[in-house]
This record gives sequence, structure tokens and C-alpha cells, in this order.
Amino acid sequence: MGDQTIIKDLDSSLKLMLEKEIKDVSISFVTPDDKFLSTNQPSLPAIDLFLYDIRENRDRRYNEYTMERQPDGSIIKRPPSVRINCSYLVTAWSKNTNNPIEDEHYLLGRTMAVLVSNPKIPDDVLQGCLVDQEFPLPAISLQPSNLHSPSEFWQAMKGTPKATLHYTVTIGVRPSVNEVKAKPVTEKTIKIKQLHREGGNSGGY
Repeated sequence: MGDQTIIKDLDSSLKLMLEKEIKDVSISFVTPDDKFLSTNQPSLPAIDLFLYDIRENRDRRYNEYTMERQPDGSIIKRPPSVRINCSYLVTAWSKNTNNPIEDEHYLLGRTMAVLVSNPKIPDDVLQGCLVDQEFPLPAISLQPSNLHSPSEFWQAMKGTPKATLHYTVTIGVRPSVNEVKAKPVTEKTIKIKQLHREGGNSGGY
């Protein structure tokens, strides 16, 4: 299915990266609204990565085509991937419903340590089509979010505002255009041109 599963594969990669460093915590990707604590949500404590923004990263635009040699000697010319920023809103959720702040801040601190320690997604956690990405997957944490108004966001979620981390990963998505296949070169023709000298026989150099 190729890039059709890329968001799912990104979620799976981030989940594995966090689970390797933070034990006994659920990793979820659901909307952090007023229904998060209902019985159909992940078990607590939990770290939630809500994908809230997807947009092209024009600063990392790459215009060069790639050439891949096939077993039959032919060459496949592929268009460059479009670099896409996937931005997550990261929140922590505690078991302690009476006084959750201390536990949630502790979880956020542990999560922050993992995120800032990985300026790119490690190769050993990449899942699915991300394994074959032509570029590394750079990540930016603790930067301003793309939310126009955090207060309006939490209002829309009908929940109590929470401390958050903002985390952005840049992935590559290959455009759905026809690839160009060139036939292999099997013969080479060399032409020798003779030069004619004045007053003499023709000859070549």
C-alpha cells in the first residue's frame, strides 16, 4: 500500500520509541476531549499524541529526481518526495483523578526527555513504509504550536486545559505520478571520421 499507510506507520514508530523508554504507560493517539477518561479509552496512566496539524515543509523541499537501477539493468526515474510536517499535541493523563497534576507533570517530564534526546526518529523503531524513506525523519520538540488559540482548542474539546508538549516530525510523501523507466544500454556505437589532407591521401588521426 506504500505511502497510504504512512500516518499509521508514523504513529506506530512514535509509540515504539516512547515504549522503549517509558514503561507501564499507555500510548494513545485519540482526541484529548472530555471523553478521554471514558471506559473505551486507553488505560491510565497514559501519554496521548494528538495529530492536530499536517502541512508541507517548504524549507525542506527537494527537487532532484532519484534514479534506481533495476535487476534487468533498466533505470527507474522517481520524483522527489514532498516533505510533510506532522504536528502532535502531547498530553499526560494520570490515574489519580483527585489530584492528577503532579503525576501528569512527571509523565510529561519523562516524555520530554525522550523527545529532545531524539532529533530524528531512530532507525530501529521505524515501521512499515517509513523504513524505506529516502531521508531521515527529523523531529522538533518544545517549539510554538500551530494552534491559533490554545484556549479555543480546549474550549472546543469541552475539557479542562492541560499542560502540553508540541512535537513535529517531518516525513516524505512521494507524489502519485507515473515513474519513467529507461531501457538499459546494451550496445555502444563508435564512429570514426576520416579527415582529408590537401595534396595527399585521406587518413585518420
